Formats: sequence, structure tokens, C-alpha cells
Amino acid sequence: MTNARCLDERYSTTRMVNSIKPTLNKQSDDIFESSFFLELNKNRLQEGGLRFSGHYKSSKTQPLLTIITAVFNGKEYLEETILSVLSQTYDNVEFIIIDGGSTDGTLDIIKKYEHAIDYWVSEPDAGISDAFNKGVKLACGDYINFQGDGDGFYAIDSLENIIQGVNPIDDLFISGRIQRVCTEGDEMYLSAAVPEFHKQSLLFRMSMPHQGLFTSLKYFKKYGLFDVNNTYCMDYEHLLRAYHDFPSVVMKNVIVAKWRADGLGNNRDLEIFKEYNKIKVDNKVAAYPILIAINLWTLFKYTIKKVIK
Repeated sequence: MTNARCLDERYSTTRMVNSIKPTLNKQSDDIFESSFFLELNKNRLQEGGLRFSGHYKSSKTQPLLTIITAVFNGKEYLEETILSVLSQTYDNVEFIIIDGGSTDGTLDIIKKYEHAIDYWVSEPDAGISDAFNKGVKLACGDYINFQGDGDGFYAIDSLENIIQGVNPIDDLFISGRIQRVCTEGDEMYLSAAVPEFHKQSLLFRMSMPHQGLFTSLKYFKKYGLFDVNNTYCMDYEHLLRAYHDFPSVVMKNVIVAKWRADGLGNNRDLEIFKEYNKIKVDNKVAAYPILIAINLWTLFKYTIKKVIK
């Protein structure tokens, strides 16, 4: 049970809590239904968080940002990720952690901070896409962002800077820059500042990594949840569903998050390229001969880089 520390104003997630449960506005054309709690599951291990003590968030005064972390046996880096969220200077933050049934001490870390986590659950799942989908169904925020265990926000004012000047009614995507780091945390590279987004970049790569991307809940309500059949590129496929009528993107020259090179797709380049290609073909984002040419070009560049190394 969450205790009195839930009102501790040191944390981004506890400065704007209230006891009034917000209304979940459901439109007739919504693809899925939001909820404050997950449905009962006989395989559930544990759950907790602010919502169980009657504390909720709303976006009445300023946009609510929902941060979702999916984790499985991630005790090595999870605390670092959690603290990067809780230490944000932006006030209206909702934090959801979906654990896949960890057995390595991950739950001890989550419980340490559950007085500042809106909702957390530990139960077996069908992979990252399934975990992300659970988080989205629980989200009340205007925008949703995903941080894997080991990832995290670049600075304490990352959220404050990324949301400044944004209009939640019209802006469906906000994209910032990311810092790619090795497992030890040292910088490998910074993504470039891009003043204007061109959807054609998605034909070649995932040009908006999810660590730096804030997606409106409206987008999920229109285009649905992640496809659980994708192992590595579920976020990429989710964007390509809207390729032919792609919303405008607010590009921010803000280094938002750190992306650690230890995830499921690390050193799985060929598997990722294969999934990329399948996703592009399935969503018919370009004529098939063009997609073949792009795939061959991608494999050629990969081979050259391997030879050089």
C-alpha cells in the first residue's frame, strides 16, 4: 500500500496528484478502451502504485506525460531509469512500469519507489509489444513516451524542454534527439538536430527512436496498439501504419533521452533489417521494386561497415 510519502514533492510524479479519478473520455471510434487498472489475471505476481491509494493525474492545468517502462530481469539498470523519470523538473508526469515476471531482484527496486510510481504490475507477458500495449491501455497522459530499463532521460529538465510550446490538440508527435550510450554509459553518438521531419526518412530507418518520441494518446486511439508479432521493430511498424497520411511532427533540438546499447535488438542487425523490410512491404509504403532496392542498399551499407571494422 502506498504510504504518506506519495505527496513528496521531490518527485515529478507526486507534485500534481489528486484524489479525483479523471474521466476516461472514450470516443465511438476508439480502437481500444483505456483503464486505470489491468483486468484480473490468475498469473499476476504483484501490482501496486499510487492509483491503489486513490491518487491520480489529470491534464487540466498542463499536458500530462505518461512514461512507460517495460522490464524483465533488469535490476542492473532499472533504478537509473526510474530516477531519471522521478527527478524531472516538469510537474505533470505519470509513470507506469510493466514487468514481465522478473526473478532477479527487479521487483525489489520497483517496490523501493512504488510511492512515486502511478501503476506497476508484474506478470508473464508475450514480449515487449504486449508489455507496451498494457502500458498504453493504462495511460491517461496527453503524450506517451517509452523508456526501456537502461534508457532514461538525458537531463532533469528534458521533459520541461520537450513539452514547451506544444499544443496537445493538434500536435500528435513530438520528437527530440537521443544520446546513444554503450552498456557502461559512455556516449557513442548523438542523433543529429533535424529542423523538419520528412516521412521518407522512415523508408530507410527508424528516424524517430521511441526514447525521444512523444506520441499523442489520440494517435494510439486512431491507429491501435503495437503488433505483438513484431519482435524488434514494433514502434517502427506503429508509425508506418500512418505513412500515407502522416501527421506533422514537432521537431525539438533537445537531447531528450539516453538509449543504452543493451536491448533485445543489440547486435541483431540482420534480423532487424528483415523485420524492417517485412513491415514496409505489409504497409505498402512504396512500390515493391523500390522497397527491394532500399533493402539491397541497406544490406550493402551494412556489409561495407562490417568489412571496414
